[in-house]
Amino acid sequence: MRRYVIIGSGAAGIAASEAIRNHDASGEILLITDDPHGYYSRPGLAYYLTGEIDERMLFPFSEQDFRRLNLRRITAQVARIHPEAHRIEMHTGAQLPYDRLLIATGAAAVRADVPGSDLAGVVKLDSLEDTRHILNLIRRARSAVVVGGGITALELVEGMRARNLRTHYFLRGDRYWSNVLDAAESKIVEHRLQEEGVQIHYNTELAEILGKNGRVAGVRTKDGRLIECQIVAIAIGVQPRKQLAQTSDLKVDKGILVDQYMRTSHEDIFAAGDVAQVYDPLSGKSVVDSLWGPARDQGSAAGLNMAGITTPYSRLAPFNVTRLAHLTTTIIGTVNKGRDDDLLGIARGDSETWRNLPDAIAAQANFDVNSLRLLLGKQHLLGAVVMGDQTLSRPLTRIVIERVDITPIREQILQPGAPLGDLVADFWSQLHKS
Repeated sequence: MRRYVIIGSGAAGIAASEAIRNHDASGEILLITDDPHGYYSRPGLAYYLTGEIDERMLFPFSEQDFRRLNLRRITAQVARIHPEAHRIEMHTGAQLPYDRLLIATGAAAVRADVPGSDLAGVVKLDSLEDTRHILNLIRRARSAVVVGGGITALELVEGMRARNLRTHYFLRGDRYWSNVLDAAESKIVEHRLQEEGVQIHYNTELAEILGKNGRVAGVRTKDGRLIECQIVAIAIGVQPRKQLAQTSDLKVDKGILVDQYMRTSHEDIFAAGDVAQVYDPLSGKSVVDSLWGPARDQGSAAGLNMAGITTPYSRLAPFNVTRLAHLTTTIIGTVNKGRDDDLLGIARGDSETWRNLPDAIAAQANFDVNSLRLLLGKQHLLGAVVMGDQTLSRPLTRIVIERVDITPIREQILQPGAPLGDLVADFWSQLHKS
């Protein structure tokens, strides 16, 4: 009977467990995690913070689901892996043998390197425990400062405002998320935040977090401004939790390096999820994905290979559905500069369309904003950003991921003032008729 040990109880670890059990009914699965809450939806933490869902809705698995997987859960910290001996060493010194091992330890929020970052009231949104801590602090707080330029920072901003805190948002540059959104899209998000009462501070960097009696009392910016607050929320990025691999002599770069079968530099050790650095055939580089969907796909591929079912992991075009200032936004493929040798043009327009499309979804209706941006290559659609009405998001995702030939409508899309929504809708409908 083969023993599978999985370190990490997130999306990748659970997907691996499911894949293993589907192909090995008798193997022993040990799921080890240092998170006392086990498996829960990390994307759901933002909605728990705003009060839109309660805590129990974060847990997608019931005890019956875990019994179905027939695995043993262990809450503990792994200190070291001994690859040649096929053993892991726990923090307590106890050792466990394994036949196949998966490292699915995820990523951790980057700490702010400024004076005062260890004061009570400096928070991150990385785990359920973090979210509980923030909600507890909010009860006694009047105002908060949020630092960071991506999705998690915005989730913290929205959480603070939803709980009626006066909220200051620090942006290092002159607009929000400039490496993903274009200027018009950034301004849409910023305007909606300002309408909700958020005070945005552009070109502003944190110099020091000020304290009183060991607790946050305010901040000082690099240009000398002082802002009173009781909470400072930091979201300046994440780093793969690769320390375990490093101390065990596995090959690492930004993350743990794996081949197309999610195997590390040691034959019986695999890695998946936010901690894994996987080969991307489109760019020819190894990359780290910090998204729920790829984590599940990687975990599933790793689990199959651990169980002896040879299955390569194929990295698809990046895809993310998120909410920016209460505006549903789908980001597909290449959305910034693109590949210089392929990018022909960028088309912008209104995404509102009321057609009944095959495989289409309308996530929300009656948006006051509907924005669509398409990045066109010589023959294919390289990427898209859909803000607001989401009817076109699924067809566009299929067009990008499946590399559908768009030359029949390319010139029309590039015309000034082209009705992008109608053009995409007609094209997708015709594809399904043929």
